[in-house]
Amino acid sequence: MNDYILSCCSSCDLSAEYFERRNIPALYFRYELGGTLYLDDMGKSVPPEEFYRRMLEGEDTRTSQLGICEYEDFFEPFLRQGKDILHVSLSSGLSGTSNSAKLAAESLLETYPDRKIYIVDSLGASSGFGFLVDSLADLRDQGTGIDELYGYAEANKLHVHHWFFSTDLTFYIRGGRVTKTEGAIGNLLGICPLLNMDSDGLLIPREKIRGRKKVCARTVEKMVEHADDGKNYAGKCFLSHSDCYEDARYVADLIEATFPNLDGTVQIFPIGATIGSHTGPGTVALFFRGDLRGK
Repeated sequence: MNDYILSCCSSCDLSAEYFERRNIPALYFRYELGGTLYLDDMGKSVPPEEFYRRMLEGEDTRTSQLGICEYEDFFEPFLRQGKDILHVSLSSGLSGTSNSAKLAAESLLETYPDRKIYIVDSLGASSGFGFLVDSLADLRDQGTGIDELYGYAEANKLHVHHWFFSTDLTFYIRGGRVTKTEGAIGNLLGICPLLNMDSDGLLIPREKIRGRKKVCARTVEKMVEHADDGKNYAGKCFLSHSDCYEDARYVADLIEATFPNLDGTVQIFPIGATIGSHTGPGTVALFFRGDLRGK
């Protein structure tokens, strides 16, 4: 058994059951909803459907960055047990938490110089970040050591593709990602922006597509274009969604019909409060392994 911990944070949008089953400790982010502070504990405190309902009813949401001390408090019990740590963080293109984790690791190594702490900037988000963690957990369970696992993570993280769309631009307008005029016209005409995550871990608008079914189909076309071996792709596939399961299920059905060699069925997860505070309801995100992500 490898004597190290593989850990991450709750913004990778898997599930509490998943983390427990795979033995992956997770550090919970925090968010504010309607003036009350909550832990992003994968829906234990506030189930996803309630979270998005309250957003639609007008309750304000805010997220806060985890600080160095919080990472130190999270890491130190494992170090005291004599365990090394490989921690995977949310993209540095979206949050400063990866830097906080690195600074915490540097500080702790002064006290525990015989231990190893690797911080992997996933350059990913939501269940795409989770897709990377899942791949690492598979390798860990096969007996891969921490040094080799860290090398794999750094060499392969940009092969995890993130493609996503939103059918409701309301919260993109509130967050300043689109102008009020663009958002109003887009909502009126049923325009769904298709975005992806680039090699710097930044969210980049790629296309504007009119209609739900068309954007669903175009998202699957992106998987055909970029997945390892195209339609012969034999890896896993994850989807996450913000209170729009029917859209996510429609995309999953298209994928399962298009990729007959898929490793199992498409796994669908709810987008948690940290990411969902910025997307609002109506977002579907697709994650798979493919060619190297570019700008």
